[in-house]
Amino acid sequence: MTRFVQPMPAPDDPYTGDRLLRSWLERQLGAAGHAAAKGRLADLAADVAGPLRAAHADAEAHPPTLVRYDPWGARVDRVDTSAGWQAQRAAAARHAVVALPYLESARATWGAAARVVQHALLHLYGPESATFSCPVAMADGAAALLSLPGVDPDVRDAWLPRLVSTDPDTAITSGQWMTESQGGSDLGRSSTVGRPAADGSWRLTGEKWFCSAADSAMAVALARPEGAGRGSRVLAPFLVPRYAADSPLAGGAAPHAPAPGVRLHRLKDKLGTRALPTAEIGLRDAYALPLGDPAVPGLARAMTLVVVTRVHNAAAAAGGMRRGLAYARAYATARHVAGGALADDPLHRATLGALAVDAAGAFALAGHAFALLGRIEVGADPGAVAELRVVAPLAKLATGRLAVACASEYVESFGGAGYVEDTGVPRLLRDAQVLPIWEGTTNVLALDVLRAVTREDAGAPLLRRLGAAADLARPLSPTLADTLAAVTGELRAALAEVTAEPGAAALVAGARGLALRMAHALTAALLVEHAAWGDEQAELAARLWARRWLRHEEIAVEAHHHLDVLC
Repeated sequence: MTRFVQPMPAPDDPYTGDRLLRSWLERQLGAAGHAAAKGRLADLAADVAGPLRAAHADAEAHPPTLVRYDPWGARVDRVDTSAGWQAQRAAAARHAVVALPYLESARATWGAAARVVQHALLHLYGPESATFSCPVAMADGAAALLSLPGVDPDVRDAWLPRLVSTDPDTAITSGQWMTESQGGSDLGRSSTVGRPAADGSWRLTGEKWFCSAADSAMAVALARPEGAGRGSRVLAPFLVPRYAADSPLAGGAAPHAPAPGVRLHRLKDKLGTRALPTAEIGLRDAYALPLGDPAVPGLARAMTLVVVTRVHNAAAAAGGMRRGLAYARAYATARHVAGGALADDPLHRATLGALAVDAAGAFALAGHAFALLGRIEVGADPGAVAELRVVAPLAKLATGRLAVACASEYVESFGGAGYVEDTGVPRLLRDAQVLPIWEGTTNVLALDVLRAVTREDAGAPLLRRLGAAADLARPLSPTLADTLAAVTGELRAALAEVTAEPGAAALVAGARGLALRMAHALTAALLVEHAAWGDEQAELAARLWARRWLRHEEIAVEAHHHLDVLC
């Protein structure tokens, strides 16, 4: 008897096979701008489909290890990572995944839309990067923080060029050492203390509980300047060198020895993101450089980094959803059930079609956040500043939850093979679960949305966009237009209640539902904007998204009939 082996065809090219990505770039960049980006995107897609897919598998199969001592007993705290992880590191630099929006050549070509091109790079690179997209995000956030005008120019000049280098031999990434075990996202309970030194540097002492990318050359750490008082606003961001080569306190230590005062207690044994070294780190008079004036409350400065990493989180969610869909669709073309291809089964087509609607919405939401970020950085657009204040947490919280739900469906779509580790499919679900947690859980972000609405009137730009989208939708679908208009009125009333009585228990208890409703409405509006530009896929996705997430209707029949358009 011949043993049956199920073939697993590769999914389509991640760039040329993604019609929504390409049409989005055509609209956001214009024909000439998209043409200027095509070579860069095609090169990355080819790497992703070839050597980076293999590097991804290698990094997942060989997770990092912590070597505390050398053979003679010296404490080294060395994190050993696989060849695959190093290949991902080199590719991120070579393809300018971090660097692009900081390059003068990119800004000259695309202006504020350099961030749109970066989002496209992340969409291709992230899903099979063995979560190297995490240090990419933190390096970008650190670069944005170092770019602020209040940062010492000497510190900026020493570190920013390394973060945005496209030379794999010189490019570095950054960690992010903020959370502590007693506080987590409650930063007001942070106990790490910073003390000034005579030479203008600082010394940090404390315990950091969740430090991702612990092999990075630097980290941004939050500390409470000595004498600064209680609460979170007074916390200040500091740059902490990870290795002796960058610490003037190291004396004659080997360059890759740990910087004095930096000790890795252990690597985290995590549900997912296993290729990513995440550590518990102790600081004992560790050398640090202030990023801005520590005498001025610094949490607002640190939020520059947090906003960037939140929109990266949304990009990771959307990219993972799209790649999971591509794999599930490819498998369905090869798998046969009940005498026919699974891809022809109406029920399975309906399931994939609904997932495609979710993937399209997540992509639009993440893409919009990147476009706003670019308008802030190039042009200092005050409207974009106000809108991103609410879009960043909304994009992060909505896409994070969608990513987990969709990953569960992707695993299920492979049947038993989806539950077997060596297929690589279970990783989709394990890795997705970090997305609603890192940079703020859904509840933390929902409360952040309430603060943005009450303190900064951040609901106003959202309501304006929703109202304009309702008008744009009228020629496309009166029903869709009516839905958007109704939800806009509902949200206007809800946000007025929040502004009038922000601390009311009922409003706080309902913050998650309100934030998700805002995010779902915004997503519908963004899909409508793209549809009005002339994209058939976005028009269909907008109609089905509104039915699925705003009217809570079943979309199975249309999802089945229109799967080929949605994908």
